[in-house]
Amino acid sequence: MTGKNTIPSDLIDTLLSGYQKPEDLIGENGLLKQLTKALVERALEAEMTEHLGHAKHEPVANTNGNTRNGKSRKTLKGDFGELPIEIPRDRHGSFEPQIVPKHQSRWTGFDEKIISLYARGLTVREIQSHLEEMYGAEISPTLISNVTDAVIDEVKAWQSRPLDLIYPILYLDCIHVKVRDSGAVKAKAVYLAIGINMEGQKEVLGLWIAQTEGAKFWLQVVTELKNRGVQDIFIACVDGLKGFPEAIETVYPLASVQLCVVHLVRNSLNYVSWKMRKEIASDLKRIYQSSTAEEAEQKLTEFEREWGETYPSIAQIWRRNWNRIIPFFDYPPEIRKIIYTTNAIESVNMSLRKITKNRGSFPSDEALSKLFYLALMNISRKWKMPLHDWKAALNRFNIQFNDRMLNL
Repeated sequence: MTGKNTIPSDLIDTLLSGYQKPEDLIGENGLLKQLTKALVERALEAEMTEHLGHAKHEPVANTNGNTRNGKSRKTLKGDFGELPIEIPRDRHGSFEPQIVPKHQSRWTGFDEKIISLYARGLTVREIQSHLEEMYGAEISPTLISNVTDAVIDEVKAWQSRPLDLIYPILYLDCIHVKVRDSGAVKAKAVYLAIGINMEGQKEVLGLWIAQTEGAKFWLQVVTELKNRGVQDIFIACVDGLKGFPEAIETVYPLASVQLCVVHLVRNSLNYVSWKMRKEIASDLKRIYQSSTAEEAEQKLTEFEREWGETYPSIAQIWRRNWNRIIPFFDYPPEIRKIIYTTNAIESVNMSLRKITKNRGSFPSDEALSKLFYLALMNISRKWKMPLHDWKAALNRFNIQFNDRMLNL
C-alpha cells in the first residue's frame, strides 16, 4: 500500500535513469541539488498563487488587481552548498514567501552548524574552511559573527534567570583568559559557579568576567546568586583565594566553606623537588584521608616532625587554613568524596581550556562570553545523572539541615 507522501517508484526510476556515480546524485550539479531547487521554486510559485488567488497566466482573481511581476534571485547556503533560486514577485510588493522568508540567506539548520562549530572552539577561519570543504559554501567572517552574535541575548537571559532556593553544594572557581581591552591584550578572570541541586545534578549558575581574580569581585558574584533566588547553600567548595571564604559567609552566614584539598596539595607540592613529590604527596594523603578531624591533626603533627625542617612552608599552609580544611570530616564518606575537592568544576575548566588553546586572545569580553556560554551548554548536556551516592548524601542533608530546609 502506498502512503500519502510516498514518491512513486516509477518517478524515482525516471529520475535515476542516468545515474552512474555518487557525484551524479550528491555532487555540485547532482540530482539532489537540482531537485531541491526545482521543488523550492515550485513551492514558491504555489505560495504566490495562494497569495494572488489565481495561477500563472490565469485571469486576475483578487479585488486589488495585484499580479505577478517577474522574479528576483538569491543564493541560499546550506548542507547542499550554494543554491541559486528564483523568487516570484508581485506588482504590489506584498508577497511574503514562507519557505524562504525575505532576507534569509541560509537554509534552516545551517546557522546551527556554525554555532556548533564555534562552540567547539573553532576559530572563524577554521569554520570558513570547514564549511567550504564540507558543503562547498563560501562563508564570510561577517556572516559567522552575525550568526554567533544572535546568541548574545540568550546569554543575557541565561545569566539573569531565576535559580533554585537551595543548592546543597556550590563550587566556585575561575579560569584566566586573554582578552583584548582598550587596544591591549589583558589576562582576565572568568568566574564560574556550579551548583549541585536537590536532585543531585550539576548546574552552571553563571559566568562572570573581571580584570583579576579577587575576593571583592567574588562578593559581587555571590550577592548576584542571592538576588537571583538562591536563599541557602550548605557547603561552598572553593580554592585557596585569600578572602574568598569571608566573601561567601557575608552573604550566606550559615554556609560551611570547604577549601579544595586537591588545590591545597598542589600548592604544597610547589615547594617540593620532583624526586620527592611522590613521597610528600603520600604523607599528605594520610592527613586528608583520616577518619576524623582529630586524627587528621595528629597526622599533620607527624608530617611536621618528619618534614617541617625541610619544607616548613607546607605545614604552615595547612595550619593557617586548618579550620577551612576540616569541615568535610563532619560528613560520612559518600559526602566527603563530593565536597573535599572542586573536581566537579575543574573538569569544566579543563574543557574550556581545550577550546581556547587555539586562540591567542579574544577580541572582546562579549566574544568570550558567547563562546564560553555555548561551550558550557554543550558540556552540561552530558549532566543527566545525579552524583554517585547522592541519595545517601541528601538523606544526611535532610537530617542535618532540616530546620533550614523547612524555613524556605
